[in-house]
Amino acid sequence: MSEPTRIAAPEGIAPAAQYSHVVTATGRLVAVSGQVALDEDGALVGAGDAAAQARQIFRNLRRCLAAAGASFDDVVKLTYFVTDMAQMPAIRAARAEHMPDDRLPAASAVQVAALVRPEFLMEIEAFAVVDA
Repeated sequence: MSEPTRIAAPEGIAPAAQYSHVVTATGRLVAVSGQVALDEDGALVGAGDAAAQARQIFRNLRRCLAAAGASFDDVVKLTYFVTDMAQMPAIRAARAEHMPDDRLPAASAVQVAALVRPEFLMEIEAFAVVDA
């Protein structure tokens, strides 16, 4: 894969504080379905606790990426689905444990009315690019 190129502020676009506006890379696309705060046994982690759920989700994302031969260094896009935008600081903190600020992917955050189960506070999907 080519080293991802991150463009934080294309000409005429206000700089992004917590993501890159554009990320490009060449290689094989890895799409990771939205992950929720379930452990390896299918048990909920962090009932009512956004920080605990976010940490579990990033652990799940890491495992899914690894299964495809990818890592967080290869991620070009994250999409956050949250039931409350107030959960974003917890997500950013969990993300910071896996991705340095100088390697932030493109990102979207969407507040939703509900997720597949009412105890889930968030769901996060990832797209990565690895060697073809």
